[in-house]
Amino acid sequence: MRRHRLSRQITLSMSFVVAIAVLMVFVGTFIFYSIYMTWFPPPPDPPTLLPEAPDFILIAIFLLLGLVIAIHAALRLTRRILAPLNSLAEGARKIAAGDLTARAVAGDRSLGETAQLVDDFNAMAQRLEDAAESMTSWNAAIAHELRTPLTILRGRLHGLTDGVFEPSDELFRSLLAQVENLSRLVDDLRVVTLSDSQRLDLHVEPTDLANEVAQAVDAMRPALDGAGFSVRMTTQPVTLPCDGARIRQALLALLENARRYARPGVIEIRMTLEKADVVVAVEDEGPGLSAEFAAQAFDAFARAEPSRSRQFGGSGLGLSVVRAIAEAHGGHARYRTSENGGSVFEIVLPLDGAAADANAASCAPKG
Repeated sequence: MRRHRLSRQITLSMSFVVAIAVLMVFVGTFIFYSIYMTWFPPPPDPPTLLPEAPDFILIAIFLLLGLVIAIHAALRLTRRILAPLNSLAEGARKIAAGDLTARAVAGDRSLGETAQLVDDFNAMAQRLEDAAESMTSWNAAIAHELRTPLTILRGRLHGLTDGVFEPSDELFRSLLAQVENLSRLVDDLRVVTLSDSQRLDLHVEPTDLANEVAQAVDAMRPALDGAGFSVRMTTQPVTLPCDGARIRQALLALLENARRYARPGVIEIRMTLEKADVVVAVEDEGPGLSAEFAAQAFDAFARAEPSRSRQFGGSGLGLSVVRAIAEAHGGHARYRTSENGGSVFEIVLPLDGAAADANAASCAPKG
């Protein structure tokens, strides 16, 4: 086994070093006494320069004793070194076989390097396990979100084929709405997944941000009016390099989120400058998010009240799309509670747009 070869190599190496050290001491002592006797003559009847038989026996005894001690120390050291390494190897084999819960044991932590290696390995294994669990959750959530509109479409189309339903404008509008829901869900999934892999494509150009806000509000105004909302905007002329279509998509997601879950009333949209950033805020009249859910509000498929989200048709991707677009532009998305207890969702974008330019350049086709 390889581990035994490594142990033997360490043992032989340490033994060789000790033997060399003992021999160096012996030779050095011999030379020292030779020079000493030359400069300082010994008393009458001096001993011979070469060691006699008892001297060789004594040196051999000390050499053997040193070797025994060295071998014992080497074996103890190899056990201390190889224990965490063997644990690492065993953990790696288990992970390669599909057991992502496998972990290595550091053992003697006085060996700082091996202990750090084991800690790094365990951290990597934990990230792999978390990624696998996240992927499983994502697959289940995506399948769940796709199943509802697909089931409705299949049922209605079977009904049309079997003559259960009569063709009508209302039925076709219903089918078209389900197709649009599927298209929107697929696009949201694409944005979130591309953002996670840092490959979300942006078409960056100097953009009038106030104009993009106005276009998003105009697109949502009929739906907001029908749901009992009015919009109040406070904007200012700001031009920054960004992808106008993506910014509108993020604002539409925030307005749609307010339409679905906020109390009917006033939705206020504000644009403010904060140092080197521009902040676009969408504020409603409540109810706000709980403190527990606010921390994960921008996570994909996160829902404060799943039953309520199902009732209003939410997929749990809207706010994650907002965060993905903001981060692709080098900014971020955040949430806070307003003074009247409502929700304030904010998109923070850098005025220079440097990060957005870099992102767009990295996603541009090569040729």
